[in-house]
Amino acid sequence: MNWVIKTFEELTIAELYAILHLRSEVFVVEQHCNYQDMDYADQQAIHVQGYTEQGNLGVYTRVFAAGVKFDEASIGRVVSAAAVRGTGAGRLLMQKSIAVLEELYGKVPIRIGAQLYLKKFYESLGFEQKSGIYLEDNIEHIEMVRAGAV
Repeated sequence: MNWVIKTFEELTIAELYAILHLRSEVFVVEQHCNYQDMDYADQQAIHVQGYTEQGNLGVYTRVFAAGVKFDEASIGRVVSAAAVRGTGAGRLLMQKSIAVLEELYGKVPIRIGAQLYLKKFYESLGFEQKSGIYLEDNIEHIEMVRAGAV
């Protein structure tokens, strides 16, 4: 993966289009969720983009400082293109996203809203379940937190 980390203002039009296309492709079309993806939080996020050697956006997250989405720092809109699934790209994406947050804010707690079926994956990255199951866009989710430095 070739990593590109940018604020909203730094994104090129082509990068923004690729991000919105991938999010729509997966969250709206593949997962059959009829929802408004563009929520005006993108402007407050740091955008973590992983491009394949062919130059395609393969993986993406947006990360936030504490107090924006949750009391803790957070990672959201975690998405992998179908072409890179099963290659370890999702793990690399989360490791990179955690590293970006730690570089910006130190080893702070990180909260995510995770799809329930990915619980074990996120646990392998140090996240612990902190809520019961809830439905978001008809998909079972849980909140998980990765502890900061002790």
